[in-house]
Amino acid sequence: MSAVDTPHPGASTEPVIRTDRLTKHYAGGLHRPGHGSATIRALNAVSLEVEPGEIFGFLGPNGAGKTTMIRTLLGYLHATSGSATVLGLDVVNDSVALRRRVGYLPGGMATYGSLTGTASLDYYADLQQREPVRRAELAERLQMPESDLRRKVRDYSRGMRQKLGVIQALQHDPELAILDEPTEGLDPLMQLAFYEILEELRDAGRTIFMSSHYLSEVERICNRVAIIRTGHLMALQHVDELLARRKRRVTLRWRGGTPDLSEIPGIADVVVFRDRITATLSGDVAPFVRAIASPSLVDLLIEPARLEEVFYEFYAGDEAETPGGAA
Repeated sequence: MSAVDTPHPGASTEPVIRTDRLTKHYAGGLHRPGHGSATIRALNAVSLEVEPGEIFGFLGPNGAGKTTMIRTLLGYLHATSGSATVLGLDVVNDSVALRRRVGYLPGGMATYGSLTGTASLDYYADLQQREPVRRAELAERLQMPESDLRRKVRDYSRGMRQKLGVIQALQHDPELAILDEPTEGLDPLMQLAFYEILEELRDAGRTIFMSSHYLSEVERICNRVAIIRTGHLMALQHVDELLARRKRRVTLRWRGGTPDLSEIPGIADVVVFRDRITATLSGDVAPFVRAIASPSLVDLLIEPARLEEVFYEFYAGDEAETPGGAA
């Protein structure tokens, strides 16, 4: 199927990605006498759906199972149990067909150093069996001029290699792009250009599934996010819904005796130091502001809720835990 006659993703209401209790366990780890090898539980009964025309963020620190999830969706790994479909195709039986319709940027993408940038992109387009209809536009927006594309890839910087990876994943205008840590190595200006490209793809009805541990970028561009911890799906919500559940940090300066905030709904963790009060606030801001309105209020700072704090809430106390469950 060519880029011209590819069905528009928005024409279907079926999920672009659907997993049903997808599980992947590896035999490996340290061998203990009498116990055999430990089992690494990379994915544990993960069920989710990604809708057409959304940017979906898959969040977790290194080792949480993000890359295993992506490789299983593309058929590079076979699940231990459960099932998954991508673009309506079974990830095991139809993996070759679905990979022709997907743009994929692997984390730490391997390249052939002896090829030029252009030859590399031609090679990837040939593998996809799709015309690179967006290559010139992407190269211009990511500042990869023809002079750079004529150079050998072995002479590229890390950032240039990453830009080459982004171009190869999107050059054939795929219905679905699966991107593993896509901004790794990009400078801030190129990150902004990349975000704009993704937003335009979404507006055109394309679907983006991207893994990341950069919470600020997920908060900026994603419609929904899934948070994974040691292979378990901990949350699957719209970004705004996740932010709404997080406590804000508030700081007040008060003239005269400090007020009692303990009776105000949503206030917790109150600390008083001289004329300054710090606390956390959950729920709506308006009732809190009405409750503290007073001529004695000198200053008020309410920090916006950040996805970072929601993320850390899910990982609190588990810093030493590995995907295999061993500390």
